[in-house]
Amino acid sequence: MYITVLFGLFLLLIILRVPIAVALATSTIIVFIILGDFDLSTVPQTMFSALDSTTLIAIPGFVFAGTIMARGGIAKYLIAAMRAWVGHVSGGLSVVTVLACAFFAAISGSSPATAAAIGSIMIPSMVEAGYNKKYAMGLVAASGSLGILIPPSIPLIVYGVVSSQSIGRLFMAGLIPGIFLTAVLIAYAIIYARAKGYGRLEKASWKERWVSLRKAIWGGILPVLILGSIYSGAATPTESSIIASAYAIVVSLFVYKETSLKLWHKIFKETIGVTAMIMFIIASAMLFSLFLTQEQIPQQLASAMLSIPSLNVVLFFVFTALLFLILGTFLESSSIILITLPLLMPIMLSLDINPIHFAIVMIVNMEIAQVTPPVGLNLFVISGITKEKLGTVFQGAMPFTIVMAICMIIFMAWPSLSLWLPNSLFGK
Repeated sequence: MYITVLFGLFLLLIILRVPIAVALATSTIIVFIILGDFDLSTVPQTMFSALDSTTLIAIPGFVFAGTIMARGGIAKYLIAAMRAWVGHVSGGLSVVTVLACAFFAAISGSSPATAAAIGSIMIPSMVEAGYNKKYAMGLVAASGSLGILIPPSIPLIVYGVVSSQSIGRLFMAGLIPGIFLTAVLIAYAIIYARAKGYGRLEKASWKERWVSLRKAIWGGILPVLILGSIYSGAATPTESSIIASAYAIVVSLFVYKETSLKLWHKIFKETIGVTAMIMFIIASAMLFSLFLTQEQIPQQLASAMLSIPSLNVVLFFVFTALLFLILGTFLESSSIILITLPLLMPIMLSLDINPIHFAIVMIVNMEIAQVTPPVGLNLFVISGITKEKLGTVFQGAMPFTIVMAICMIIFMAWPSLSLWLPNSLFGK
């Protein structure tokens, strides 16, 4: 009964457009009060303990580095270099868009941030070059979702904290699927652009290419620095986020010199806003998890599902895929992980599903949800940038959504795509 009241209150507050973190905390506290044996002084203690983790320091670090990249000139010069090298091929700007999203994802770890940063630059450029606006919006919305798959990924950090899995292993697991999905999106974008006869840019001279590459090289070092420091063992993901932030500050201040005091104010404000949102969600979700644990909901759900005679790995993946698709249309990725993972972990382990493999399938599923109505986050971001209707953006994103769904099925069927690299580097 109480779990029904909890979810009912939570959904009601979401419908009333109450922020997710507030909705989670409020609905849980109300249910605890109804139970009658709950000390309210436990609320701040529980929420504080949820954030008392050095691993979570990586979140503001990567958000800060990504914000500097977007506003400090790094993203601009990277995109200019990509345009100079591949912009002249048919569908070349499509390739630039996907690559830019993948590159930005390798720093920011956030899908909405990736879609906003790249979309504001590339959508007007593509339309100016003769591309259909609907296609351009859909491409950026879909490619922007790479932000939560390609490491460093903020949802993967949250998943690691909740499931007690190695963040380094999770980052490694996301690398090959991230590259694979990027390559598939590029291939589809080129084929589609050529079929529609979308234009090419004027071919840049070799001198222009090398000049643009020389300007962009400072930004190009950043993802190498992040991933290299983690995978070599020189730094933890948390330490790597601080290194990335420090490097981004130096490049923006002393190399590109395109920041002002007013711009730094915006960078700090945006970083604090995004970080506070994520941390508040994590703290509120800990209250939610406390209720689930006290009422033994995960054990009851696991027992009920495992009692189904036909339950197997395939059915479990189908069930969770539908669950994440529904939740992902109106909840942020980290929220979904925090709400569902405590419930699903016992079932997953009973079916002998590798938690690292499941993490990647889960993230790709939520990528699809972010470009699915009614409340796909990336759709809202692109709609806000272009001032177009949400339905128009989705029409452009739908073909790419189908491609991503096919890739998700491939990742489900072949766990080695996710597990080979972490097992090779860290052992089984």
